[in-house]
Amino acid sequence: MRKSKVERATKETSVKVELNIDGKGKTSIDTTIPFLDHLVTAIAKHGMMDLKLVAKSKDRIVHHIAEDVAITFASAMDKALGKRERIVRFGHAIVPMDDSLAYAAVDLVKREYYNIDLKLSRMNIEGMSKEDLEHFFRSFAQNVNACTHVVVEYGNNDHHKVEAATKAMAVALREAVSIDKKGRGVPSTKGAM
Repeated sequence: MRKSKVERATKETSVKVELNIDGKGKTSIDTTIPFLDHLVTAIAKHGMMDLKLVAKSKDRIVHHIAEDVAITFASAMDKALGKRERIVRFGHAIVPMDDSLAYAAVDLVKREYYNIDLKLSRMNIEGMSKEDLEHFFRSFAQNVNACTHVVVEYGNNDHHKVEAATKAMAVALREAVSIDKKGRGVPSTKGAM
């Protein structure tokens, strides 16, 4: 089983994560921010990962919790993947959410690159600022140690855009972390990720 435990403690927050990539989508999430709880739960549920995550704010600043939750969750995934042997490596998904459509593509090569385009128009969605939501996605992509593209193609409702993007990323990750039954070693012509 590919599991990890990661803790992050700063003067601003403390975050504890227990992750099982080969789980069934069981979650226990408490970030103190309901919409962030919802998004993190959706990533684990649709990514079929078991995830326990507890985050506490020391300064009550949403930006810091969103950032540190993303960093810690992504770092736990990176750690659980280890050398990334026998993984499918690539994953992609197109996910509709009512009026919105989003796509995601992931390459779990150990090179960080991201393109996140949520196309949000409102400044606040479910108690989180547009800036903090975008920062959550960027911080996750930067710390999972992968090439990550998440793009909202269209939509009218910003809540639906964020959910479509979240679920597309989760499904793409689920595919990419899957064990390739034909694979041996790392899935790279270089022989290393």
